[in-house]
Amino acid sequence: MKYLVIALIALVSLGIGSVGHDAYTIDSDDSVIELLEQFGEDFNEKRPKIDIDASADLGEDIIRNGFSNRKGLKKSKRQSKHFVCTSCHNLEREDPDLSINDPQARLEYTVEKGIPFLQATTLYGAVNRETYYNGDYDKKYGELVAPAREDIREAIQLCAQECAQGRALKEWEIESILAYLWTIDLKVKDLNLSDLELQSIQSAMGNEVLKKEGVKLIKRKYLTASDATFIPPPVDRKIGTGLSGDQENGKLIYDNSCLHCHYQKRYSFLHLDDNKMSFRYLDKAAETYSRHSLYQVARYGTYSKYGKKSYMPNYTMEKMSNQQLADLRAYIKYRALL
Repeated sequence: MKYLVIALIALVSLGIGSVGHDAYTIDSDDSVIELLEQFGEDFNEKRPKIDIDASADLGEDIIRNGFSNRKGLKKSKRQSKHFVCTSCHNLEREDPDLSINDPQARLEYTVEKGIPFLQATTLYGAVNRETYYNGDYDKKYGELVAPAREDIREAIQLCAQECAQGRALKEWEIESILAYLWTIDLKVKDLNLSDLELQSIQSAMGNEVLKKEGVKLIKRKYLTASDATFIPPPVDRKIGTGLSGDQENGKLIYDNSCLHCHYQKRYSFLHLDDNKMSFRYLDKAAETYSRHSLYQVARYGTYSKYGKKSYMPNYTMEKMSNQQLADLRAYIKYRALL
């Protein structure tokens, strides 16, 4: 940003080239991809195919409900018996600042917006990312990750078959999902650009010397990849994380994360609610090494097995910090002792 502004001032003072771009004026509701295309970026490989009877409406149905109908044809077979995309993914923006990965800021933001605090990254802005299944996901899915890293269609298919433990998606289903994702791409207003930054980007668009700097400035405003770091649970479950927990913050996690899946067994075989019995059970299990220890399931998740393919995904370091885990433990203990 600093270089771009200095360079613009220098060019203006020297009278070199145009620093305006009359053909395209940036608006806050503009697509970030459309803006980047003005700088010569190419997103054609990610655009959905429009010649196979796919649509964004069908894609939204699949994402929310697990199935959809094409006009004149039978309802599609349910993609998974266990999950839908929104079991683990939000469809809205979930971070106040898209350029940083801060689980506490995300928790507070999702609570404010009335959306759940989940293990997986929001699908909002998925088409803006350049890589998928980053970081430690190869430890979980092995060689399946390789084709999905830089291909959004392969990433969608991997999610359908491995994460959702469902069937393979047909081509029209993948293209429909992709079409829907293009309706929830990042907008310029999501980038929190200052007036000076907007002016700099607008000016750089019309100057070949500064175009690369303009692209860098735009991409510094959002993460082009969602990192994933797998970390183990505490070795000594009685000591836990060793951090002092905040009960009020733990309540936010319990209400907006745990209950999203476990209330009335929505996506789980374990029912949890706001009654003392749930907290006593979790409190007793916390210090053990069982699959129901909050330390165990948060960091390792649970695994699908024969006859029970549904499972719980783990929370990476980027999705739940050790401090938040301590906060959740503090809240559970507090409620168990009430």
